[in-house]
Amino acid sequence: MAAADQDFAVVLVSNGPGELSTWVRPLALRLHRLLALRPCNPQAAGELRLVLVPCPNGTGREHRAAADWQLFARILPARRFAALLLAPRRHGPWPRRGVVVFLGGDQFWTVLLSARLGYRHITYAEWVARWPRWNDRIAAMGPRAAGLLAARWRPRCTVVGDLMADLSELARSETPLPAGEWLALLPGSKRAKLRVGVPFLLETADRLTRLRPGLRFLLPLAPTVTVADLLAQAGAANPIAAGYSAGVPQPQVSDLFQPDGLALVTRAGTRIELVQANPAHGPLSQCRMALTTVGANTAELGALAVPMLVLVPTQHLGVMEAWDGLAGLLARLPLLRRLLGLPLSLWRLRHRGWLASPNIAAGRLVVPERVGAITPDQIASEVQQWLADPARLAAMADDLRSLRGRPGAVAALAELICQLLPPGRSA
Repeated sequence: MAAADQDFAVVLVSNGPGELSTWVRPLALRLHRLLALRPCNPQAAGELRLVLVPCPNGTGREHRAAADWQLFARILPARRFAALLLAPRRHGPWPRRGVVVFLGGDQFWTVLLSARLGYRHITYAEWVARWPRWNDRIAAMGPRAAGLLAARWRPRCTVVGDLMADLSELARSETPLPAGEWLALLPGSKRAKLRVGVPFLLETADRLTRLRPGLRFLLPLAPTVTVADLLAQAGAANPIAAGYSAGVPQPQVSDLFQPDGLALVTRAGTRIELVQANPAHGPLSQCRMALTTVGANTAELGALAVPMLVLVPTQHLGVMEAWDGLAGLLARLPLLRRLLGLPLSLWRLRHRGWLASPNIAAGRLVVPERVGAITPDQIASEVQQWLADPARLAAMADDLRSLRGRPGAVAALAELICQLLPPGRSA
């Protein structure tokens, strides 16, 4: 019997940077603890692979960030997914048996991939399982997703809980930050969000430094963003930057987050420590508060119970090309950007509902959303009021904790995956 016939593969399928750091990485770490898997155990029979799928939330750089974790024997970038479906063997040998696990993107991609490889299939359903007929098992985040299944498919479903509820447990093991009051700045990962978020948050930090001397700043780089990207959006390459006073910050060597510790210092002298390792859940969890754009950042901060202000400066609608879905993709095309970009942004804001993940999950206002022609001066003043009221901040943190539920979802999902493996292969 060929060696490949004796092997098996666990294939995690995902899309954007948020899903990678909050769902994929914790589950991968758990699977390596439960099973003998390559690459962490080079002599193992089974291996862990990552397949990235096309998605408007993706940046095309996710595979590089995942490679740094050294958790996957093989990683397939999203741009090669169609070729994988057409000819799997051209992308290396595939064991005859395995499990495909949906962890983000379009659920139909994992239906196709599991059928093409002849593997068993499990979907982590945050809100809904769209293809239960083609799933061997369904791991539901909560009763809502499970309750949407037709009666005939419910025996396949197990409620495992929210994978993000485990993030705070992982974060506790991280090295503590130096003493002081820390504020996190999260300008986003997409170019359109960075174009607005970088100059806005740099000036906000300058104003906060004047209002609250001693406040320290932390900026975790998204896995698909480089220091050069940040500097470019603070300078002449960004037409918005001229309207803000912070200027292009100067990189300086930092003693924090070694090796390669780096800080940015604004024209006014405000120092912002960069976190280049990803994910940055440990440092983030120690911040008193965060300023963030909309997106996966709000879900991560919520899971870590970090109080936040969610910012959408609508005076820059002309460059807010970060909406999701088909309309968002069309609005980013060069010929349609002027015709559809601004109308789409106006429509989305008028019919927006809640924007932050904790507010969407709760169906009510848990964290403040500041949408409008907001200014760094206004936001700095509001942050100062929040930081001056510890009881208010603690209440928001408690509210965020109550939304996530109890830890244990990662372990429960890993156990379901083990049940689908070939006999004798699970721990």
